Amino acid sequence: MSLMNDPAVVAREYADESRLAARIAVQQRGTGPDPRRVAFEAIAEVEPRVVLEVGPGHGELAGQVQDELGARVVAVDQSERMVELTRGRGVEAVVGDVQDLPFRDGVFDCAVAAWMLYHVPDVNRALREIRRVLRPGGRFVAATNSARTMPELWDQFGDAGRIDSSFSAENAEGALLRLFTTVERRDVRGTVTFPDWHAARSYVASLVTKSHLADRLPSFAGPLTVSRHAVVFVCEP
Repeated sequence: MSLMNDPAVVAREYADESRLAARIAVQQRGTGPDPRRVAFEAIAEVEPRVVLEVGPGHGELAGQVQDELGARVVAVDQSERMVELTRGRGVEAVVGDVQDLPFRDGVFDCAVAAWMLYHVPDVNRALREIRRVLRPGGRFVAATNSARTMPELWDQFGDAGRIDSSFSAENAEGALLRLFTTVERRDVRGTVTFPDWHAARSYVASLVTKSHLADRLPSFAGPLTVSRHAVVFVCEP
């Protein structure tokens, strides 16, 4: 188990919204296609009536799916605060574990896991649960990052900057193909610019798993532009 899927570490990361909000703000300053829009479009393509989102964060995507597609959305998160924020958007949300979903078999037209499966201790168990609650012919949309995203930032820390992810652009496809017949990969690339050293340091500090590195970031003058790489996997039985 790595720090990224250590339950105690993950609980600290999402006990409140401050760290997640800081990371989202950085990504919103990026160039290139918006990975969250790519994920939304993959959901919209199947015109779902009932959607499950596991790990909704602040609930932005869940709210967008409900408001723009007219679907009923149910969200599940282990963080009581994330559930509270999602409910604040008018979305039905419950505290629960993706490894043991509290739903009957085959009740959802579409399931979504956006940038969260790398936090799960047993990814294969979580995927089996998601597959179980999907109806025949349903769709699963899973978004994640490359373990080599933002190399211009993380390489400055040497081996300590390496990202150890159990569900990344590099290793997720094999796990998905064990449960889904069709797995389409939609790579999304762009850049993010940190205006100065302080902004880059704040971003590093926002990650519980890397925050101890923040003060080790070498100083630099002016902006730092880094390349970002996300993948949206579109899976069907």
